Order: sequence, then structure tokens, then C-alpha cells
Amino acid sequence: MTDNKIIASRLEALREEMRREHLSAFIFPSSDPHMSEYVPSRWEGRKWISGFDGSAGTAVVTLHSAALWTDSRYFIAAEQQLAGTEFQLMRECLDDTPTIPEWIAQETKDGDSTEVGVDGMCMALSEVEDMKAELKLLGGLTMRTNLDILERVWTDRPSVPSDKLNIQPMEYAGEACSDKLDRIRHKMLRQGASGMLLTQLDDIAWTLNLRCTDVHCTPVFVSWLIIAEDSATLYIKGEKLTPEVLAYLKEQNVDVAEYDDIVEGLKAYGGYTLLIDPATVNYTLSQVRGNYRVVSAPSPVPAMKAVKSEAECEGYRRAMLRDGVAMVRFLMWLEQAVQSGKETETSIDEKLYGFRSGQDLFQGISFDTIAGYQAHGAIVHYEATPESASTLKPEGLLLLDSGAQYTDGTTDITRTIALGPVSEAQRTDYTLVLKGFIALSKAEFPEGTCGTQLDVLARQFMWKAGINYGHGTGHGVGHFLNVHEGPHQIRMNHIPAPLLPGMTITNEPGIYRAGQYGVRTENTMLIVPSQTTEFGEFYKFEPLTLCPIDKKPIRPDMMTPEEKRG
Repeated sequence: MTDNKIIASRLEALREEMRREHLSAFIFPSSDPHMSEYVPSRWEGRKWISGFDGSAGTAVVTLHSAALWTDSRYFIAAEQQLAGTEFQLMRECLDDTPTIPEWIAQETKDGDSTEVGVDGMCMALSEVEDMKAELKLLGGLTMRTNLDILERVWTDRPSVPSDKLNIQPMEYAGEACSDKLDRIRHKMLRQGASGMLLTQLDDIAWTLNLRCTDVHCTPVFVSWLIIAEDSATLYIKGEKLTPEVLAYLKEQNVDVAEYDDIVEGLKAYGGYTLLIDPATVNYTLSQVRGNYRVVSAPSPVPAMKAVKSEAECEGYRRAMLRDGVAMVRFLMWLEQAVQSGKETETSIDEKLYGFRSGQDLFQGISFDTIAGYQAHGAIVHYEATPESASTLKPEGLLLLDSGAQYTDGTTDITRTIALGPVSEAQRTDYTLVLKGFIALSKAEFPEGTCGTQLDVLARQFMWKAGINYGHGTGHGVGHFLNVHEGPHQIRMNHIPAPLLPGMTITNEPGIYRAGQYGVRTENTMLIVPSQTTEFGEFYKFEPLTLCPIDKKPIRPDMMTPEEKRG
């Protein structure tokens, strides 16, 4: 956690620059120029200015106030991390929480300036356009998007990563880069575009069958990719390319240019039309114009990437088996180790890492482990530190959410473990979560179904008890890529992307009692064909995760015979 005095000095330096530029407010989103969920350290501006380190959130600073918006996963963590700073926590999606434009309009109504700043490289086109419209409506405010203010105030700002790229072997990728490019071209031509700008790092890594270590826990690399009808150009720092990778890219008919030359590359693009996804392309690049017409449409790549090849599916199965071995070894160790009274949330994380790192093809963890004992389990995205870590006792519940990156797959698993006696309330909540987990895992559904239509299966038993949770029930998982992958999800708000065979998805309902405990159970699943009838095609879930679920906290009287069979 960043010292509050440091946060105060950073705010002072920022406001000095804001006054110099005649800005009434400055917005710090959580993303980078590639709209990433997890970003390289160079673009952790929101974390730097506020001290809040969650993956989702937006900080806003005016000349006299500061606030941070984040979702329910981070309410407790953000409250703790912002304590003692001047940042006010804004809990998203609550009725009494103002939108960012509403708050800015209120906080700046008596100011001399009507201009709000944001680095246009770090906010998507659609977000900027929506915010511009609302700011104008609320207070006649305008947006300035051409200022990277962090370059002036963040004196020791990290540089763009220079790690070397690695080629993903065909035995794990399952499809050659050249074939993927051909498929992408076919899709973009059907959308009326002769080329497209690809900006999301996992999309580029998947397309080119390349991996790197530019982002913590995520094997991607900072770059841009312009795909034309008969060519493709990768914009990347030259020092990241080995002779082997350069030869490989040449073989795949992919040209190379410097990362910082992307604006000139867009201006020089020779096609008639260029597809730009307004949800993923940053505002600054979206405004570059050349001798072509812009086609504003969703990128076809996320949906293509989400449907895994047979080689990728087999890779998942192998990776999950090895990961399951590591998890079972850890759970056996934990059962004995907790009796000593010496283990903490951080020490068990280190032990689990040791079991995983001994497995073949291990490349690191897929996200920072969430090891929350008792009250810490209620913090959905809790991350223990040496200062905050609780000592485990042979009683109560431990929520353990973890995952690994293997060359042949990415894992994501949560188990809630009874370390000894648990209360009747804990047993009831544990069983409600398990019942929802089983109901969703056993679902069969027709072609065209989206995750929103299945979400209630995981929540139904909790709802009857007047309980709910604020996060989504399931997300896609990348193949040795981002642990969170779209476009498909399982959640309450409508996500229209259909669930298709070959997609991976998690199943992770939970109950969180603030200040007491949390319960979550999570498997990663693969969507597979189920049956064909006169009513069409039906699909189901194949469980990929291989690790026992703790039976000790279950209330058998709440379970049906079918649920007991699993």
C-alpha cells in the first residue's frame, strides 16, 4: 500500500500541472493504450495517483477534491486502500452513486475552467464519446484528450517493456498464424472492411502465435497490428524481437515496424476501408485519418479466439490434470500444516506456488492468488500482504482462488476449505453456493443461448434465501493468455454473445459476509455438444478443473439425491 503522504505529494504535483494547463479535472482510467484489464507498470497511472491497486477502477481529481469509482468486487479493498487519503470511494451501480460526469459537474461548477483532461491513448473511443456528451449536457464541460499528464508528474515512470517474444508451438496453438490471418480477413471483408487495426494485446498474441511477459501474470506483449487484404504489419519495440522471431514473422508474411510509428502507419495505410472497434481502440488512434474510410464495428477476433481449437482443448485437459495434481498435493499438505498455527495467507500462497512450479510446462501464475481466511474471504479480490496476512487456525473457512499459466493452457480454480469446525451459518452458505454451482455445471441449453440466460441457475437457491452476489458468475479463460476472456460471460446484466462449443467458461457463485467470511466455489468448464433433436442443437459443460470440493462444510439435509451424486 502506498504511503498517504506520498499520495498527497503526487496530488499536489498533479494539481500544479492542471492549473498550468487550465484544467478543472483529470480522469485516470485503469486501462492502457490497448484497453487491457491488467496493464504494464508504465500505465498504472490510476494506481500511482490513488494507491488503489484493483484491476478495475477510475480515479478523478479536481483542483479541490478526488474520487475513485470501482465495482462491488473491490468495495472493501478500495475502502481500506483509500483510507487516510482525500479520495472518496464511489461504489458503482448503487442508486446513490453519481456518475463520473455528474460528480465532475458538481465539483467544478464554481471553477474558472470548463475543461476536463484525460489521456486519449488510455480511454476507448466509445467511452470518450459517451463522456463528452454527458459532460456537455451536465455543465457545458469539454474534454481535452491530447495530454499525457503522467509524463510530467510521474518522475520515475517505468518504460515500455522490452522483454523478448517467444513463438507458441503449433502443437499447442493448433492453427498457423497465416491461417488465422486468412480467417480474420474473411471476417473483416464480410463487415465491409479491407483492413483492420488490432489493438488488444491478447488478440495480437493469439493471432500471431506469439507470447511474452510484458504484463504481470499474462503472457502478452505491447504492440499494434494492422491487417490488410494481402499484408500485415506488427508495430513493436525492435529490441523485443529475436532473430528467430523475425524469421518466423517473415515466413508468416508479417512485416515489422516500430511501436511508436503506429500513427504514421495508420496515415499511410493503403486500403479503402479500415475496421476500428470503438469499444477497444483508444480515442487518440481512432482520430487518425488517412486516405481511407473508417468502418466502426466490433472486432471479429475476440469471438474467433474464444472458440478453442481441438489442440487447445486437449491442452486445457492436460494442463488442468497437472494443475489438479498440484492442488491436491497442496490440500494434503495444508490439512496437516494448519495445525501448527504458524501458516499465514501469504505462506500458503508461496507453498501452492511451489507445488505448481514443479509441474511440466509451468510458466507462472495466471493472477495473484486470493487467499482469504475468515473475514478476508469476504473481500472478493483480496490480496494478502505481509502486513495484512492473517494466521490460519484449525477452524473456520479459507477461500482460495488461484490459477496458473502453462504453455498448453490457463487454469482458474476456487475452493473454500474448512480448516476445522465451522458455524451452522457457514455450512448453510457453503451449501447454497454448492447447490448453485452444481445446477449451472449440469445445465444443457439450446444453440443461441447466452450466459445471461443461465446465470439464474447459479443464484436461484441464494435468491430464495434473500442472498445475492455482485460479481459475474462466469468468464471465458484464454489459452495461455488472459485469465479473463470475452466476449461471452455468465452474469446478470445482458451479454448477448452466445455460448458455443469450444468456449471455456468459469462457474463461480459466491456468498460474502462482510467482516465474517466468504464462500466461493469455481471450476473452469468447456462447452461441448450435447444432443441434436427436432428442436435443434443442444450444448452442455464438460468440467475441466480436476480437484476435490471440500465435503466437510456441506449440510446434507439441504441437498437433493441428484446433487449428492454430483
